[in-house]
Amino acid sequence: MPGPGALQNELALLGHRSYAVDLPGHGDRADVPAAYYRLPYDAAALADAASALRAVTLQDNVRHVVDALRRLAEHGPVVLVGNSLGGLTISAVANAVPDLLDRVVYLSALCLSSPAMLTEAWDVVDDNLLDAAAARIAVPGVPDPGVARLNWRSAHADPELFAELKAALMADSTDHQFRLLLDSMDPDENHAVLEPGALVTADGWGRVPHTYVRLSQDRSITPAVQRNCSRARPGRRSRTAC
Repeated sequence: MPGPGALQNELALLGHRSYAVDLPGHGDRADVPAAYYRLPYDAAALADAASALRAVTLQDNVRHVVDALRRLAEHGPVVLVGNSLGGLTISAVANAVPDLLDRVVYLSALCLSSPAMLTEAWDVVDDNLLDAAAARIAVPGVPDPGVARLNWRSAHADPELFAELKAALMADSTDHQFRLLLDSMDPDENHAVLEPGALVTADGWGRVPHTYVRLSQDRSITPAVQRNCSRARPGRRSRTAC
């Protein structure tokens, strides 16, 4: 499986304009704690380091993406694509600026349609491999409960953990490709994006054509969860996957 850069290059070779947006606190915009890179690994220092993501909200993501969309829309049609947790942001963007978008595409991504999907257990069998693997690399003692901090780099020194994470995230890649992915992963994620503003609405998102691409072998956002998300309609509760 090629990485994001290779996919973007392939789109260009096929004649499509593409632009990868780093959300606030991620990618080139990340302010990663220095302790994340320090060797030997100091779990206490990494846990104590403040997270730049603690103040980032879903609306910060929306404003940042909309700024990029306004510039991109000057050059032609815009298709907004989100993967995994990024589905929450593209839903909120579609709610905010439906007229800027020609389509939204969910690539095995979260798409939520009712408040119950934020507060209640989903009636699906979610046999994902990521939760258990992520628990093994979670940094203990992080004082901010709204931020999840994971030490992805620790998998380089643990073959069993490396294999477990690879099976969960990138099973069809080579070990070399997965090592590159591990080194590109940001340690922090902010749970604040799981808020009502991420729910699709009829007067925003509902005006934009949308496509849901299911990945049948995804073991982090599993096919059952994908089916549940692909049925999203404004105000619709989660349903049992078939």
